[in-house]
Amino acid sequence: MKMLKKILREKNMNSLLASLSSAALGLISFMLLTRQLPQVQFGDWVLYITLGTFIDALRFGFTRTSVVRLLSGAVAGEQKGLLGAGYKIGLLVLLAISACCYTIYFTLGYFGVNLITGYDLFLIWYPVLGLASLGWKSAFALFQAEQKFNHMMVVRLSNIGLFVLFLVANGLFLGWGLLEIVWVNIAVNLISSVWCTLKRWDGMLYIHHSTKAVEREMVGFGKYAMGTLVGSSLLKSADTFIIGLSPILGSAGIAMYAIPLKLTDLLGIPLRSFTMTAYPRMSKKNLSGDLEAVRHIFYTYSGIVTLLFLPVAVFCFVFAEYMVLVLGGKQYVDQLPLLTLIFRIFTCYTLLLPIDRFTGVLLDSINKPRLNLNKVIYMAVANVIINLIAVFVFESLVVVAVGTVVFTLLGIFIGLRYVKKEIQADGKQIFKESLQFVKKFNLSALK
Repeated sequence: MKMLKKILREKNMNSLLASLSSAALGLISFMLLTRQLPQVQFGDWVLYITLGTFIDALRFGFTRTSVVRLLSGAVAGEQKGLLGAGYKIGLLVLLAISACCYTIYFTLGYFGVNLITGYDLFLIWYPVLGLASLGWKSAFALFQAEQKFNHMMVVRLSNIGLFVLFLVANGLFLGWGLLEIVWVNIAVNLISSVWCTLKRWDGMLYIHHSTKAVEREMVGFGKYAMGTLVGSSLLKSADTFIIGLSPILGSAGIAMYAIPLKLTDLLGIPLRSFTMTAYPRMSKKNLSGDLEAVRHIFYTYSGIVTLLFLPVAVFCFVFAEYMVLVLGGKQYVDQLPLLTLIFRIFTCYTLLLPIDRFTGVLLDSINKPRLNLNKVIYMAVANVIINLIAVFVFESLVVVAVGTVVFTLLGIFIGLRYVKKEIQADGKQIFKESLQFVKKFNLSALK
């Protein structure tokens, strides 16, 4: 019992539980939406949410990574200024993005250019969604820096939990359509943000503590971090964007592709959890000049997460058909062989993710965000080129999925070259140290 309590209090486990619980509700909402919306409308919803996630990477790239990094080494009295600066910059970025959205929307309307509904939903409603979610998403920087993953879990569950309750009621009684679902999603985001503001977690009430010096430092670091996060988001989102532009595949193609992609996102939950705990730890060790500890954290996290993914990936590969059917529902039975093949390709991709992601985390933590940005740019360009060929030449979702494996291998190669040059981290040591960890089976090795 004491060992169980120790494990549950461990920060990596807290982070993982926070991600798993929110992902479980996210999966439920996804399954409810696939059954409540026609295939084309579900594709429009996926495009709207994917675009929103992509732009969130842009606006929070300016602030979250730099806020976490600065808060990790902050002394007493600096926290308010950092939180206030982060919120202020995030708000200004959102205002600029909102102006761009409405300018594009009215310009397209003036010239009579028609896009699929998902793009229209984004241009009209994302600025509102962005403002509604600014509070709780800003608060996550504080939670990550202070390793308060229980707070992160409660806030996230309050958000997505309310949305799931609505979807259950909608399926049983209301029968509302796509637009009403968008409105309710905005409302639940606003509720979570108001809560974070009242608890003084998001920095809105500390804007007056912000200083020009802190803002300049955040922007200086953030311009690279933003590029990295946008590029990373583009690696996942470019598939959806380009499929949506295809006159052949369109919204229906997005809906089909979203199902195996969602299953792949579930496999990435542990990875996101461990990167959230690894980043502030690497940053702290780097600020103290302990590069040997930075290398050790990099080796251990990269190898252990890969080893954890292996049995899960094998299981998913074998039972891919059943998992796709459960998630998508009966309306996707006709496309089951195609979606199963895509998901099996994605299971191979997930095994490559840990090393790729942790090379990026290491570069950011040693204050080399420009190198991480360079890596992501190479990967994003490769991804876009492959997607364009896959969609407009081969008109194949399978080729789109294969491209994901190709650009990830490219990212691993480039990332390992950078970390070897900067701190003499040797990729060969990753699994050597990980196997030592397995022999010890000691969770404290990740501290």
